[in-house]
Amino acid sequence: MNKKVLYTILVLIGGFFIAVLISVNKQDITAEPYQHLVPSVRVIRVQAAAEHLIINSQGTVQPRNQSELIPEVTGRVVWMSAAMVNGGAFQKNEILVRIDEADYLTLLQRSEAVLKRSEVEYELSKNELERVVSLHKRQLASQQQLDDARRAAQVDEASLSEAQAGLEQAERDLSRTKLHAPFDGLVRNERVNVGQFVTRGESIGTIYATDYVEVRLPISVDQLGFLGLPVSTRGQITPKQRPPVTLIADFGDTRTLWEGQLVRLEAEFDERSRMVYGVVRLHLDDDGESPLLPVGLFVQAEIRGRRVDQVIRLPRSAMRDDNQVLVVDSDDRLHFRQVSLVRQEHDDILISKGLKGGELVSISPMQTVVDGMLVKPVID
Repeated sequence: MNKKVLYTILVLIGGFFIAVLISVNKQDITAEPYQHLVPSVRVIRVQAAAEHLIINSQGTVQPRNQSELIPEVTGRVVWMSAAMVNGGAFQKNEILVRIDEADYLTLLQRSEAVLKRSEVEYELSKNELERVVSLHKRQLASQQQLDDARRAAQVDEASLSEAQAGLEQAERDLSRTKLHAPFDGLVRNERVNVGQFVTRGESIGTIYATDYVEVRLPISVDQLGFLGLPVSTRGQITPKQRPPVTLIADFGDTRTLWEGQLVRLEAEFDERSRMVYGVVRLHLDDDGESPLLPVGLFVQAEIRGRRVDQVIRLPRSAMRDDNQVLVVDSDDRLHFRQVSLVRQEHDDILISKGLKGGELVSISPMQTVVDGMLVKPVID
């Protein structure tokens, strides 16, 4: 017999016996009941509370009062205060710069001499007028002599007034050779040195007051309603209506806070950004508890707006389409609920109607949701 045929027959016989053994020794399969898989959802228990609406903004610290230091006389600088450097601190009425006063002392002496001469001449012309008036009454002087005497007295009186004005001008010019600080403050920059010749009206430095600083904050149109101010408010805000503002700056790993007030709203909206600017004023007191707020520092601002009562705060992940949230009832069933939205923030939403305190709201990002479906709530 051919070997190939023999091998084929043996393989078939072996397969037949294996099939018989499997069928004889098969295990019984027990049917198990079907169990529905219940999805787990993260939920939070909501509570209603009163909150102030916070408006976030940012801006740069600017001095409330900044002035150019400009001499009113011409001359050479002969002395400068040690505070007359960038960042130098000074007190009100402190002398910052002195200009050579020699020419103005000479002008003052000349003005005093002119005044004395004018006083003498006016005294003589006044006495002469009195004498001519007396003679005219006795008909011993003509009308022409009286008119001449009266005209001479008036000319000398005008010369005396001119001399007095000249003396006052000379005194003012002499006093202007010393440039005094108009307030307590700091030097922002200086542009003068000892020996330099300066002219009247030339700016030699910039100074600013340190009693207050201001921060100009952009506020969008939709955020104006959160301030709790009348819609027509422009310009100064009355002290009772001024919203408090917290200014925040980070110095490395240290966060520093300052408290100020929103004192005014500017009159116009910016055409490019469509925003109105509010101005925050901060009083800088040297109490040693908080550092001074440096001019030019970029800060974050939190404006505390109007108060809203009985609102519920939820993470934005809880919001579904069409202002709906998912509520888990006492039977662990999931339901859609329509809510009224007060405000959307960066990470949270505020709800005024549609929910009650103590209810469970789902915050899980579920793709497929059926109203009434069974879930396993996991309180976050």
